[in-house]
Parts: sequence; structure tokens; C-alpha cells
Amino acid sequence: MRKIYLCVAAMYLGIAASFAQTTKPAVKDSAYQARKLKVDEVNLVSAYYHQDGNNSAVTGGIGTENLTDFANTLDLQLSKYGINGHKHTFLFELGVDHYTSASSDKIDPYSVSSASRQDTRVYPSLNWTVSNDKTGNAFGITGSYSHEYDYQSFGGGINLTRVSANKNTQFDFKATAFLDTWKVILPVELRPAGYGSGSNRDERGGGTVDNKPRNSFSTSFSLSQVITQRLQMALIVEPSYQKGLLATEYQRVYFNSNFATGVGPTNSIFNERIESLPGSRYKLPIAVRLNYFLDDHFIIRAFYRHYNDNWGISANTAELEIPIKLTSFVSVSPYYRYNNQKGTKYFAPYGQHSPTEIYYTSDYDLSTLTSNFVGANIRLSPPNGVFGIQQFNSLEIRAGHYMRSTGLKSNIVTLAMKFK
Repeated sequence: MRKIYLCVAAMYLGIAASFAQTTKPAVKDSAYQARKLKVDEVNLVSAYYHQDGNNSAVTGGIGTENLTDFANTLDLQLSKYGINGHKHTFLFELGVDHYTSASSDKIDPYSVSSASRQDTRVYPSLNWTVSNDKTGNAFGITGSYSHEYDYQSFGGGINLTRVSANKNTQFDFKATAFLDTWKVILPVELRPAGYGSGSNRDERGGGTVDNKPRNSFSTSFSLSQVITQRLQMALIVEPSYQKGLLATEYQRVYFNSNFATGVGPTNSIFNERIESLPGSRYKLPIAVRLNYFLDDHFIIRAFYRHYNDNWGISANTAELEIPIKLTSFVSVSPYYRYNNQKGTKYFAPYGQHSPTEIYYTSDYDLSTLTSNFVGANIRLSPPNGVFGIQQFNSLEIRAGHYMRSTGLKSNIVTLAMKFK
């Protein structure tokens, strides 16, 4: 349901689970001895997100975008060494987030229990990676599942790492596939006779709804290089492809004149249709990341990405983060991100689409825009553990404010805890 909102953790938080270093097992008779599975670390991350604006796609590009999301993830990393000395790492992640959305509630304003006013998303995943401590090379596989009231997703992927003999160059490859099934929710006034609301909480009852697939395939190629003792660089290319139901059919589009023909359900009285977009999409982001270790107290992290897709969207993103080490166990990291986007040709504001168009949307996520995101995080990692608890390895608090030229504004606060 949320598109931009479900990307909060990836786009805003900048917090990824780190991997603990495990010492090499003792050698006996020139062979490694297998070890029992042990817990390396546990990560707990909680984030509170709130946004507001006046360009809701649900109501055709006008109206409230008010939304609140509370997201929580638990990462559990375990490992063991095989008899050949290779390390087996198991990373289990469980995510649960709950949101309330005034804008989504407008899908069916006549119902006191709209299908999407609030919902809970659950998304577990498991990764198994085999790595060689001597060479740094690794291979792994991932399985995942996600469920929300209007969709379910099954995912799978592989990851591969290769490191040069001098450890100065690293190549990473990832490939993932997500096979999704979406419940086709329609605005109440555009539902055919007998078509249901799609909500289990619908007090009026109703008929069944359609289900349609949306499949996503993505790859990631990353080449990291140590340039000097102080400078590191990474080049990242992430092509992806989507096919299936890519339009969000509970989002309304309003036209500039009455019409008698068109694709999908229509309502000539309100001069509206459901959103219509192509059934396939190619994306190609290319990024460069630079880390410069200025001295023992300052690191400069710079990031740039260029994005293109076959819907005509192009974007440029630049980000700068400067971690400052205040003491041996306290650091502060201010950061800033700027983005400008050229929107798709399928976008037009409320009431400005032509009835002769085949594809149309009034979703401002796909429009021409600029955005700014500014914030900072503070990290505590005392040698005796946070609050004197030895296993409580680190505590991080991160806050950010997002501003978009369309009027959308949001705030996010994140708390991350690591136990080792």
C-alpha cells in the first residue's frame, strides 16, 4: 500500500546490521575442528515515522497524505565453522511494522472500517552464507516472505563475494526475485456491481476481489577498491525489472473533460478512472561511494547516484555524511541528502489528464520534484558495554527531517541496539 513509506528504512535510516568478527578456530592435526552453532550478535531497530502533505494519490493528487508508521526489526546472527574451516553464517531477520493512514482511508470514505486505514506488515527472512576467512570469498542464499492485508510476497536470492589476493579489491554480486500477489482494491465508486471492498473488516459484506501478480527481479554489482590508506571507493550498478500489476488501482485519476471510452472502470459523473500504468518497468541506478579517513576523529562519506527507467523518470541523488569521533566510544554523524527527479510523462496533476491518454497517474511520487533530507545520529559503544552491560555493545539514535518540493514533509526517529 505504501510505496514510499515502506522504503523508509532503506532510504532514510542508513542503519544496516553489521557482522561481528569471529576468530579462526584452533587447528588440530592440520585440520579445523567443527564448532557448535553460536550467537554472534543481535540487532534491534525501532523507527517512528510521520508524514503530512496535500497531494494524496488516492484522491487524485489532492487531499491529505497524513501517515504514521512504527517499524521494528530483529536481526539474529549465528555462525559455526565447518570441518574444512569455512564459516557458516545464518542471519535471521523478522520485521513488523504498523501504520495508520488518513489518505488510504479515502479509498472507501463511506465505510467506518476502510480496508487500508491501518494495517500491520510482517516480513521474515533468512540468509545462509559460507565464507572463507583466509580469502574473504563468500557465497550465500536468501529466502523471504512478506504479508500485508492486500498482498503477499515470496522472495529468494543469492549473494557472492570475491576478494583480491592483496585484499584491496572486492567484488560483490546479488540477485533477488520477488513474486507478489496483489489484491486489486478499487475506489468505492468505481467498483463493478458485486465487487468486494477487499477488507475483512467490511461491515457491509460484499463480493470477492481480483488478485493479480507483480514480479520483481533485481541484480546488484559492486566493485570496491582501496585507493590509498585513507581513501576507499565503490562503484555500484543495480539493474532491475518489474512485470505485472504496476499501477495502484485504488488511486483515482481525474480528467479535464467528460469521456465515453477508456481503459478500466470509469465514472463519468465524477469524470474519473483508476490509475493506469504500463505492465513492465526497467530501472537502472548507477552509484559511486567514497569514504575518506581524514584523521582519527573525522571520516567523510560521500555518495552519488544517477537513476533512469523506461517510464521516463530520471533522478540524481547526492549524500554527504561526516562521522565525528568525540571520544573513544562516542561519535556523532550529521548527514544531508539532496535529490532532484524528472517525472514520468504519464503524470499530471488533479483534473489535467486528457481522456484520450492510455496511461495516467496523479501520484506525486512519479512527478518532477526536488527533495532534501537532513539529520544526525549519535552512537555510543563504551568498552564495558552500554549502561555497564557487557553484552550491550552499542546504542544508536538517529533523527531526520525530509522536505519535498511538492509540500510533503516527514520526520523519523530511529533507535538501534546491538548485543554481542
